Amino acid sequence: MKQGFGQHLGMRQEMRINPRLYQAMDLLYMPLLELQQHLKTELEVNPFLELIEPEEDEAEADEELAAEEPVLAADTTEAPPSSDAIGDAPDTGEQTDWDEYLNAGDEDGGVREEREEREWLEPVSVAGKGLGDHLAEQIALLELSDRERNLAEEFIGDIGDDGYLVVPVADIIAGVNRRIREALEAAGLGLEAEDAPYYTEAEGERMLAVVQGLDPAGVGARDLRECLLLQLTDQGRGDTLAAQLVRDGFDDLVARRWSELARRTGRTPTELQSAADELAKLDPKPGLRFSAGREDYIIPDLIVEKIGSEYRVSLNDAGTPRLRISRTYQDLARDKKKFDAESREFVATKLNAAQWMVQAIEQRRQTMLKVMTYIVDRQRDFFEKGVQGLKPLTLREVADVIGMHESTVSRVTNEKFAQTPRGVLPLKFFFSSGLSTSDGEDVSARAIKDSLQKLVAGEDPKKPYTDQEIVLKLKADGVDIARRTVAKYRDQLGILPARMRKRV
Repeated sequence: MKQGFGQHLGMRQEMRINPRLYQAMDLLYMPLLELQQHLKTELEVNPFLELIEPEEDEAEADEELAAEEPVLAADTTEAPPSSDAIGDAPDTGEQTDWDEYLNAGDEDGGVREEREEREWLEPVSVAGKGLGDHLAEQIALLELSDRERNLAEEFIGDIGDDGYLVVPVADIIAGVNRRIREALEAAGLGLEAEDAPYYTEAEGERMLAVVQGLDPAGVGARDLRECLLLQLTDQGRGDTLAAQLVRDGFDDLVARRWSELARRTGRTPTELQSAADELAKLDPKPGLRFSAGREDYIIPDLIVEKIGSEYRVSLNDAGTPRLRISRTYQDLARDKKKFDAESREFVATKLNAAQWMVQAIEQRRQTMLKVMTYIVDRQRDFFEKGVQGLKPLTLREVADVIGMHESTVSRVTNEKFAQTPRGVLPLKFFFSSGLSTSDGEDVSARAIKDSLQKLVAGEDPKKPYTDQEIVLKLKADGVDIARRTVAKYRDQLGILPARMRKRV
């Protein structure tokens, strides 16, 4: 078969998403704080965009309503051209008649007085002192030689956020000695000299004991067993039954083999379980209390209020941005004689982008309201009764009902929160799979988990419910569920099997 290069003509159809559609999808995806930051950036690069602050004098808005003029603002109550924010994003290939738009008079929303200069402050989480800093401060207060202090810093650097030593002592010593050898080589000194400052594993073990004596108790442990023993010793309980169980029968303790432990220790199962209850009060990850993790502020994007017997959905007006086209720059753009061809193209591009941004924000607003309105209508029983009233709901169901694509609904609900009479909840909370009941209704998986938790909480500790017994209990309430599903939900809730929950 002869191979070679050639050219040919052909026609084919393909779908391409222009940059504006990507931007529209990103706007739907953004939570409120991120959207505000995005708009601030847009305001800096596009002179035709103007932000109306929520606290701006309401007199201007009253004038706009009285004049009954269309306002290009993100909080207008007019419906967007279509229901799907993604599908109806403006087509950049279609040129807008800017002559007509620029001569539209006051259709931009009225004359705006000079913007008040003010400084806006947002809550910013500040990273606190981490575990490493906390340990280093304590080491600085100890009377250690430079040699000991250097080794202590090595150990602190190999302690994870949970407080456990993540590198074996032998490897830490080997790493330090390797750097010492490299320094000796660079200095041209003997590598095996008797006075070479190499560390020994014995020094490493002694320094680990020093680090394990620091606060919090249990830090520097190599495993859970050592962590618990360190905490018991710190509390002066190193000779108690609890310490004996951890030291000599840890595997049987974890497996709840009370009979075997009773035979080995000569104690009753009741005494052993009481000791295990004391161990459960210890901290298995003592370092996490000093974690320098970031704290995120949650500002709800939507508000659900009960007014009378009905639930009302609204956007969080305190943080919802309002945009319009700047009247000042619009007046400047009318005089086309001031601009050359390149400048006119720049003006048209920026004006087109500004109008698209205003429309895209409004589309985002309307889309969020539609999605949340349906969620509230579907989950009304939840707002009235609590988790037990939660119904199964999927993204596809919402998309089909309100006439949008499933991916659009997914972006709307991503990282969005709603302030409701039941608390501030993520929109994803309202979505879950479901099972059928004996009367033909559907029940949410979240409601089933709540029922499972209540069953376990109210069971007899001496005769805990097995998974099969939980299946029968739920069937008695009309929920048809398989035993393996109960086991899966139980694992997700962190509930132990019946054998390990049993008390004697």
